[in-house]
Amino acid sequence: MPAAPAFWWREKPSPLARLLAPLGALYGRITLRRMRRQGVDCGVPVICVGNFIAGGAGKTPTAIAIAGRLAQRGEAPFVLMRGYGGRLAGPVEVDPAHHAAADVGDEPLLMARHARTVIARDRKAGAALARQAGASVIVMDDGLQNPALAKTLRLAVVDGGSGIGNGLCLPAGPLRAQLAGQLEQTDALVLIGSGTAGQKVGRQAPGKPLLRARLQPDAAAAERLRGQRVLALSGIGRPEKFRETLDLIGADIVAEQPFGDHHAYTAADVDDVVAQARTLGALVATTEKDMTKLAALWPAQAAAMLVAVPVTLVFEEPAAIEALLDAVSGTARATEPQ
Repeated sequence: MPAAPAFWWREKPSPLARLLAPLGALYGRITLRRMRRQGVDCGVPVICVGNFIAGGAGKTPTAIAIAGRLAQRGEAPFVLMRGYGGRLAGPVEVDPAHHAAADVGDEPLLMARHARTVIARDRKAGAALARQAGASVIVMDDGLQNPALAKTLRLAVVDGGSGIGNGLCLPAGPLRAQLAGQLEQTDALVLIGSGTAGQKVGRQAPGKPLLRARLQPDAAAAERLRGQRVLALSGIGRPEKFRETLDLIGADIVAEQPFGDHHAYTAADVDDVVAQARTLGALVATTEKDMTKLAALWPAQAAAMLVAVPVTLVFEEPAAIEALLDAVSGTARATEPQ
């Protein structure tokens, strides 16, 4: 998937954005009409972790954190994903021991290492499989704009640094639909990181819970990279977010190699990166998501230079998210067979 256009992230719409704005307004109205449809009750509570924009905002780390908290409560959470980038349409439960990113997508393969995960292009079929396999709660990673399933709790993830960009709808800007309409279909916001752009979005949602959170890099990876010359390798929606993580842990970034989101790495890609890193005398730092594809391609003789940097979502006020999950857990228990 190609990188998002730079003009999307300028607070003041560019001439091209203004030219595309009427098309974006139409696209947004169509999406909102779809969002407002009544979804099907799949028999267990559904927590949707989505976002307002196209591209990365931190949905997957948020879904992992939510599933972990539900498991601590004694629930049996299953994560439901579309499986973008994989050849399998599903519904199928992801097995990291047997599936590759080419089968199920990179994010589901990563997710399955943290929680039981089902991929399905058809969300209703995926939910049915998850329930049959024992799910007491479904955490839907993405799908805020998808009306297939009735949602018990709708969380919208917002990146503090980028917010909603220029505030226009695709293709004029990053919004999937007009913000006011999407806020009507949202129960709470998860604001990741600091920044005026994210704060501005929060101010447009008075009365809705605003859950502040941060992405915490893995301690071992941070120790390995601190003070080291690093080539930053990523294939994510917003590669600048990975750079921020590396800056946070004190890595000396001497080069960056960003690819498009969900990039399907080739042996040639890896050879080029290894050669560049050796010339620079640098380690190669990458995301946990990218590692699901790079591990099988990376040469054994260069294994020591590749360092994945997992991140964990940490809620600044855990009581706030727990209060929202209280109602969901209660619903889950009420749906259990007597």
